[in-house]
Amino acid sequence: MESVTKRFGEFVAVDAISLSVPAGSIYGILGPNGAGKTTSIRMISGIFAPDGGCVSVLGAGSGVEVRQRIGYLPEEKGLYKKMYAVDLLAYFGSLKGLSPAEARRRGQALMERYGLGEYARKKCEALSKGMQQKLQVLMTVLHEPELLILDEPFSGLDPVNIEMMRDLILEQRQAGRTILFSTHIMDTAEKMCDHVCLFHKGRKVLDGTLSGVKSRFSGGIILEFDGDGSFLHKLPEVSRVNDYTRHAEVFLRDSSSPQDLLRQAMEHVTVRRFEVAQPSLHEIFVRTVKEPT
Repeated sequence: MESVTKRFGEFVAVDAISLSVPAGSIYGILGPNGAGKTTSIRMISGIFAPDGGCVSVLGAGSGVEVRQRIGYLPEEKGLYKKMYAVDLLAYFGSLKGLSPAEARRRGQALMERYGLGEYARKKCEALSKGMQQKLQVLMTVLHEPELLILDEPFSGLDPVNIEMMRDLILEQRQAGRTILFSTHIMDTAEKMCDHVCLFHKGRKVLDGTLSGVKSRFSGGIILEFDGDGSFLHKLPEVSRVNDYTRHAEVFLRDSSSPQDLLRQAMEHVTVRRFEVAQPSLHEIFVRTVKEPT
C-alpha cells in the first residue's frame, strides 16, 4: 500500500496509509476496533478499491488479479451450512484452481490433521462453533496460497482454538508463506509477528520490526534493593514508582537515562537487581496514541 486512502461519504476510514509486507514474514496490522484495519485488509484483498494511492499484491495491481495465489479469511465468516464439511472444502478448493479429486484429498487430509476427520461427512450446521471456525481456516489454506490474509482471525475463539490458529499460522510461515493479519489482541500479535503496524483512527501511527518498534520505547526499570526506597519518589527524573517495599518498578521521564537512576540508587541503597524491562505492544500502543499529533 502506498499513500492509500478510503472514504465512505465524508468519513475517512483509511487516511494516506503506506505499508510494505516482507515476503515470508508474519505481519500484524494492529489497533482497536474502528482503526481502519478491516478496510485496509479489504483493499489489499481487492474487495474495496482505494479512493487514493495504490495497492500492489504479489507484484500485481490488486488482490483481484492474483486471487488464486491468496488465501483470505474475512472477519465476518460464514459457511454453507447444508453442505457436508469435506464437500465444502472440496468446493472451495476447486474455486481456487484445484482439481475436484485433489481438492477432496487435501480437504480430507487437513480435517484429519486438525482433529475434524470424524466430522467430514457431517453437515456444517451440525458442527460446533469451534469446529466451524476451524473449517473456515482450512478453507483458507487448502490451496497452499503464497499469501494468507486473515482479518481478525482470533476474534471469538476460545483459548484452545486460539492456540490452534497460532500454530497453523506459524506452520504456514515455516512453509515459506507470507501471512498478513489484523487484530486488536496485542499480546497474541506480540508472540507471533516479525513486523507490526499500529493503526489509530484510520492513520498509521507506528510500524517496523517488532524488535525495532520495542527499541524505540523504554519500559519500566525493575529495581531490587536492601534499604529504604522512599528516595525514589523524590527523584526529579522519575515519573512514576510502583513500590513493593524491597523492590520497585520505576518509570523515567523521557529526558532521563537508566544510568542516572542506577547511580542515584547506589548512593541510597544496596542494589540487588537492576533491569530495564521492555514495554509490551499494548503499552507501546497506549503511549503512542496519547502523544500529541
